[in-house]
Amino acid sequence: GDRISFSGQVKNYQNTVQQVVNLLGNQDQAANYLSRCIYSIGLGSNDYLNNYFQPLYYSTGRQYTPEQYADLLIQQYTQQLQALYNYGARKFVLIGVGQIGCSPNQLAQNSPDGRTCVKRVNDANVIFNNKLRGLVDQFNNNDSDAKFIYINAYGIFQDITANPARYGFRVTNTGCCGVGRNNGQITCLPLQNPCPNRREYVFWDAFHPTEAANTIIATRSYSAQSPSDAYPIDIRRLAQL
Repeated sequence: GDRISFSGQVKNYQNTVQQVVNLLGNQDQAANYLSRCIYSIGLGSNDYLNNYFQPLYYSTGRQYTPEQYADLLIQQYTQQLQALYNYGARKFVLIGVGQIGCSPNQLAQNSPDGRTCVKRVNDANVIFNNKLRGLVDQFNNNDSDAKFIYINAYGIFQDITANPARYGFRVTNTGCCGVGRNNGQITCLPLQNPCPNRREYVFWDAFHPTEAANTIIATRSYSAQSPSDAYPIDIRRLAQL
């Protein structure tokens, strides 16, 4: 399917803001309205899965070390967030990248036993997440009238896969719907029958968590169960500001 880049989404937002100004009558009213909105942004997964770790199709994995690639992503992300800020956004939720190396797709391709997560992929994700958390500090220090928070999706997901029974899961390494090893070599196809007990699966397909897993991540993002879930505050407290 077609994808709209984040830069394209920012442009769409800028066009929408102009419509909000027209609807509310002036820029001051629009600015007041937008300052109360929460902007939840999660990106990076496709930059790794469908770019950096696709050496047959993209050269980025040969051009950049994981550290350099994360720096490049954060540099572009900074500019995009600044553009959102310039157009009225004041409450930001930046969601870190999950454990991509534990997805059925990566397990199918690069895990010897189909269960052990792919370390080099997860290590690259940790580098990006650490820089993203640093970006939250940078923006909070620079823009006193804005508030940025970081959601540790990686850590939350790590807890789910390490303690699946606690959350009602039985299968952590295979997609509920898919084709091939771990149901992860080809994603869910039209007319294919998914597993009958999707609530027990962490992954819906080769890449994406099930609704059950996403509900846990969302709940802990909104109201942190662990101090490491959200930084410096969770979404519930952000909404109250």
